[in-house]
Amino acid sequence: MSLPSNADWLARSQAAVWHPCTQMQHHAQTGSPGHLPLVPIARGEGAWLYDFDGRRYLDGISSWWTNLFGHANPRINAALKAQLDTLEHVMLAGFTHQPVIELSERLSALTGGALGHAFYASDGASATEIALKMSFHYWRNVGRPEKAEFLCLAGSYHGETVGALAVTDVAIFKDAYAPLVRAATVLPSPDFRLAIDGETPADVARRASAALADHLEKHGDRIAALIVEPLVQGAAGMAMYDPEYLRLARQLCDRYGVHLICDEIAVGCGRTGTFFAHEQAVNDGHPIRPDLMCLSKGISGGYLPLSIVLSSDTIYNAFLDDSVARAFLHSHSYTGNALACRAALATLDIFQSDDVLVANQEKSRKIAAALAPLAEHPQVSHLRQRGMIAALDVNTDDPHFSRKFYRAALSREALIRPIGNTVYLMPPYIVSDEEIGLLGTAIMGALSDALHR
Repeated sequence: MSLPSNADWLARSQAAVWHPCTQMQHHAQTGSPGHLPLVPIARGEGAWLYDFDGRRYLDGISSWWTNLFGHANPRINAALKAQLDTLEHVMLAGFTHQPVIELSERLSALTGGALGHAFYASDGASATEIALKMSFHYWRNVGRPEKAEFLCLAGSYHGETVGALAVTDVAIFKDAYAPLVRAATVLPSPDFRLAIDGETPADVARRASAALADHLEKHGDRIAALIVEPLVQGAAGMAMYDPEYLRLARQLCDRYGVHLICDEIAVGCGRTGTFFAHEQAVNDGHPIRPDLMCLSKGISGGYLPLSIVLSSDTIYNAFLDDSVARAFLHSHSYTGNALACRAALATLDIFQSDDVLVANQEKSRKIAAALAPLAEHPQVSHLRQRGMIAALDVNTDDPHFSRKFYRAALSREALIRPIGNTVYLMPPYIVSDEEIGLLGTAIMGALSDALHR
C-alpha cells in the first residue's frame, strides 16, 4: 500500500481546512498568475521543511516569524517530553505551577525588573487586547475614566481580533470589519523610507515624534495609551525606523500621563539584535522601558501558542482591591499552559547557553552580504536590515507579483513569502552560512522569474 502523497493531502486539505489570511480560491487556480500553492508538510528538521513527496523548503521566514531555533529542536523537544510526564495543563485561576512561575520571573529579570508581572494568553492579538484593556481599566481604577482613547502608527499591525483591529492600520484587515471597530487615532509613522529633502532616519523619527507631541498637547487628557511595534513595523512591509522615535515617545508619554505599549510580538526575542527591540532606545544611559509589553511568536520557539503581557508595578497595583470589579477581567481556558511555558523556558535556556545575541551579529552580517548585490537591481529599492530581519521593496505594478515570487522561491527550495511588493528574510537563528547563501541566491532567481513571467 503506497503512502499518501502531496496530491492526497492537498485534496483533503482543500476540502476541509479554511486557511488564514488566504483567499481560498487562489489555492484552486492552478496555472493562473494568481495561483497560491498549498504545500503539505510532512516533517521539519532544523531550518528545513519537507513535504510528502520528498521535496524540501528552507524556512526563510521562520514559519510566520515564530521559529527561532529550528524545527524539531532536540533541546526543546526534550524539555517538552519531560514536562509531559509531569503536568500538561492546569487552570491558572486559583492555581499555579512551576513553569509559569519560572517563566514570569525570568522575563521580569530580562526587563531589569521594570515589568514585574506577567499575564498569559495564547496569541499575539490576544496580547494586544489584554494590553489595551489593562490600560483602559487602569485609568478607570485610578479615577481617570476620560482617558479611554488609543494612538497607533500609520501602517501598524497589532492583530486581527476586534479590539486589536482598533489599533491596526492595514486596510485589508481593518476595512472589512470597520463597523465593528472602535478605531484609534493614527499618527505618522517614523518609517525611514518616508525621508524627504535628505533627512536621516533620526530626522524622520523626530518629525514623526513632533506629530505625536502636537496630538498629546491637544488631546493627552483623553489618551490612555500609545501602542507601537518597536523599530520594525512588520505587516507594513518591514517598515524600519530609528530608535530615536521610541526615546522621544517615552518622554512624551511620561509628560502627558499616557501608557506606552510596546508590541514586541514579532520583533522581540532577539530579532532586531537586542532581546527586546525597545532596548535600542536609550535615555540617560539606560534602555527605555514601556508600561506594558506584548510577547508571542518566538517566545515559545515556534512550538506552542503562547502570548504574554508584561506590566509595570504601577499598573498592576491599581487593580489590587477587595472589589472583583476592580480586578483585571480577562481569561481563557489555556492561560499559562504548562507545556507552552516549558517550551518558552527551553527557548530562553538556548539564548543563554549559546550566547545567541552575539552569534546573531555574525549571521546578520552574512545575510547583509548575501543580499548586497540586490542593491544594484534596477527594480529594487530600500534594501534594509535590522538585526536578523532584512527586506527590500520591488518596484512593479504587477498585482500578482507576491504570489509569482512565492512560487518561484518554492521552486528553488526556499520559503519566502513577500508582503505585497516587499521581499523579506527572517530566518531561524540556527541558519547556516550555506543556507544563508541559498536564500540569497533564491531571492535573486525568484525575483528574475517573478518580474519576467
